[in-house]
Amino acid sequence: MFKTKAIILRTIKYGETSLIVTAFTELFGVQTYLVNGIRTSKKTGLKAAMYQPAAFVEMQVYHNERNALHRIKECNWACLYQHVLSDVIKNSIALYMMELLFKLLKQPEENTDLFYFCEAILLKLDNAHKMETANFPLFFALHLSHFFGFKIDDNFSTENNIADLQEGNFTPQHPPHPYYLEGENALITSEILKAQIPEELNNLKMNHLKRRELLLKYMEYYNLHMQDFGKMKTLPVLQEILG
Repeated sequence: MFKTKAIILRTIKYGETSLIVTAFTELFGVQTYLVNGIRTSKKTGLKAAMYQPAAFVEMQVYHNERNALHRIKECNWACLYQHVLSDVIKNSIALYMMELLFKLLKQPEENTDLFYFCEAILLKLDNAHKMETANFPLFFALHLSHFFGFKIDDNFSTENNIADLQEGNFTPQHPPHPYYLEGENALITSEILKAQIPEELNNLKMNHLKRRELLLKYMEYYNLHMQDFGKMKTLPVLQEILG
């Protein structure tokens, strides 16, 4: 038995009363757990709230490397958010972040640097003000790629002012393919890459149409670099919410 912090990525109803929960754990990376009898009464229903996507919990788990499906002995809140699970905008952003993580985390292996990055981002999202909140999806998408080996190299300059999404860098000439950013889109991308924390983007001026456009381009970037990435189900909802 092990004790580990975890971020809930996805929950699926199983049978009449149970759940299958996919969690990004501090100790074991992405793992899948069967939670029996969690939807049987009002009391256990409150417990079921701990397994919603983006919930940050501490679990005691039975872990056997030979099994693909593990069991949870006990689960408690590691952090009680003020807004992430209740505020419509912040929850939409958190759900987008969880879907993106779920798509990228293929192997059940420890990745503590990524775990602590996600933990910090969720806590910052919980406390972020309105302007800062709107930029979170862009910040998360660009900086998350670093942990999977394909972050855009920020070599932006007056000469290198076109972002080649296929090569992952800035170049002085248009590439021989349609996957690139130029002008304001390239400049904003460079500014986001330079930011170490989301708060540094407070002075970055963008309207909702520009955020939508960039977010679509960043998902295009993921499709270029991640096999079978596909479409993000949460993206249309997020774009509507961020209106």
